[in-house]
Amino acid sequence: MDDFGSRVRTLLTERGISLRATARALTYDPAYLSRVINGRQRPSEALVTALDGLLEADGALVALAAPAERPAAPGAGQGSGIDGDIAHMRASVAQLLEHDSRYGGTTVAPAAVQVWRAEQRKLERGEVPDRARRGYQSAVAELAEIAGWLLFDAGQWDASRTAFLESHVLARLSGERPMEWFALDMLAMQDVHHGRPGEALSIADELLTRPRIPPRVALMARVRRGRALAHLGDHRRALDELAGAKARLDESISPRDPAWAWWVNEGEITGHQGEVLLALGEAKAAVPRLQRALDLAREAYPDGRGTLFYSIALLSAYTAAHAWRECEPVLLSINALLETVTSARSRHRLSGTLRELTHGPGTPPWLSDLARQTATATAA
Repeated sequence: MDDFGSRVRTLLTERGISLRATARALTYDPAYLSRVINGRQRPSEALVTALDGLLEADGALVALAAPAERPAAPGAGQGSGIDGDIAHMRASVAQLLEHDSRYGGTTVAPAAVQVWRAEQRKLERGEVPDRARRGYQSAVAELAEIAGWLLFDAGQWDASRTAFLESHVLARLSGERPMEWFALDMLAMQDVHHGRPGEALSIADELLTRPRIPPRVALMARVRRGRALAHLGDHRRALDELAGAKARLDESISPRDPAWAWWVNEGEITGHQGEVLLALGEAKAAVPRLQRALDLAREAYPDGRGTLFYSIALLSAYTAAHAWRECEPVLLSINALLETVTSARSRHRLSGTLRELTHGPGTPPWLSDLARQTATATAA
């Protein structure tokens, strides 16, 4: 589907049509269109036909989107040699991300590291011919970024940072600017998580000063700025950055978006708004934002990592607001999710919230008991 998405982006640019205008004309969700043209989701036949007509492609898009007729030979894989290695890396990225979305990063992080390190060693040993070196570096850079994200979700902070830094170096060597932007965004994310707002601000500002940076990359840089400013206690500017990001969300979709920007959507931005309000001590105001982010996460994967993450965030907001009755159903839903999702990052946050519920002043005894039972089950 890479050729299909690339052709759609080219036609949009040639005809001067924005992705937002395309979504309006065809009555499709802009985020869905973004995922399709960036190769993150297969389009429906109806969408392919509509795009072909709107962009006057004379059947070219229909042909590109059609599944291959020829069956694979028995035992055929992704080929051998350098091209086969690159195809394997690209396929591994998709599989790893799918597993992460459904079950969290903790169990799959070691597999991601294994694939990344194995392919990087080939670069270091000089086994990749010059003609393929840049493409290989780009593929390894993406693997390192995915490994870094999965390690982050697995709570392996130092290893995660190492992966992001190495992916940044490889992306620069390969001249792959979208990968470089992704690595910087991930480093800023980690700096926010670990209370290094100054470093996060520096990275965000660096991204925002780069020429011709795609709107979605700039939007995420502003989100990182907002999160960092909240850590610094700058209430007004933090909320302004997030409100600005939310307002620009639909208009920020562009054919120039890097493929990794598929996850920059309403749920992502709304969730960050809720987190900023929670960090600023406005728990009641955070609740509707986090509830909305949770609802959107459930639409994609009802029992997935995002659903667990935002359920815990919502529980944290209810706890901070002393909304005890609202805590109970969320906590019960979390208990069910913990049976399938293995995200150490989310479980660490949950442990802190459970301690507040168990030992905090004013918590009703029945809720303290439920929190204690959850904590025992989580530790088992």
